Amino acid sequence: MKIETVATERLLLHPLTVAEGERVAAREPSPGERWGEGYPGAGDLASVGAFLRRCAEEGDPGAFRTYQVRLAGSGVVVGGIGFHGPPGADGAVTVGYGIVPGERGKGYASEALAAVVGIARGAGATVLRGDADPANAASQRVMERAGMRREGERDGLVRFLVELGE
Repeated sequence: MKIETVATERLLLHPLTVAEGERVAAREPSPGERWGEGYPGAGDLASVGAFLRRCAEEGDPGAFRTYQVRLAGSGVVVGGIGFHGPPGADGAVTVGYGIVPGERGKGYASEALAAVVGIARGAGATVLRGDADPANAASQRVMERAGMRREGERDGLVRFLVELGE
């Protein structure tokens, strides 16, 4: 299934293919691809590994996949954002994201998450959830800026959600 790149004001959310995901997992950029220092990080590798397993077990996840976060001007990959899987029976999906250390604090995670809210809504999810460590105030602010509200704490994490109804 061909999923289009999503453009925001400063970013491109590039949907990974299986072949690209395998290169990320092997830490080998595609020909001509430029990675920011620190990409892929541990979170990126975990997300890509889960994406590859889902593809192998369940087939292409459509819009509910992993995306590279690229700078629109240069194309440099500065992080990743993606879904933990397709919507559950309740229509809810969970998102995770990360930006390389040298590019944090520039609003890229907020911009990417706002775009992912739109992706989830357009693909039929009814709720988008996210988690943050209680000490990670920056990640909590990212989710709040994307319109997510604090749902409470569970399993040592602060839970956020946004309802995606029409």
